[in-house]
Amino acid sequence: MFQGNQAINMDAKGRMAIPAMHRDALASACGGRIVMTAHTEDRCILIYPEPEWQDILPKIEALPTFNKAALRAQRLLLGYACAMELDSNGRVLVPPTLRNYANLDKKLMLVGMGKKFELWSEESWWASVADLDVDEELPAEMLSLSL
Repeated sequence: MFQGNQAINMDAKGRMAIPAMHRDALASACGGRIVMTAHTEDRCILIYPEPEWQDILPKIEALPTFNKAALRAQRLLLGYACAMELDSNGRVLVPPTLRNYANLDKKLMLVGMGKKFELWSEESWWASVADLDVDEELPAEMLSLSL
């Protein structure tokens, strides 16, 4: 389970290093093989351990293509999906198309989201968490949650 957030840097070649605490978990979960793709709602990147991606891939492929919202989600999730492998130093190259999609520059924020990560530009991350004006109602599952 991935949780917490870490400020990390991307080098001039577009490589980022996965922090050691997550690198070990990724190594045991998937041998360092990951899939990066576009988030459908936010300008960030989703990073899945390969086995997790393989579990949700059939669900994405099964979405109805005559529904415009579902087709858009397929185009983003499948169209941007890139299988990658961490190198021996725990680094991975973020593909240029995904860097452009998420407006990534040198300063990044890696956020653990349970079974996956989100990768944000640091600026976009702080803007997102500062945005307290949420237009949507909380789902019923949240209303019954005690923290």
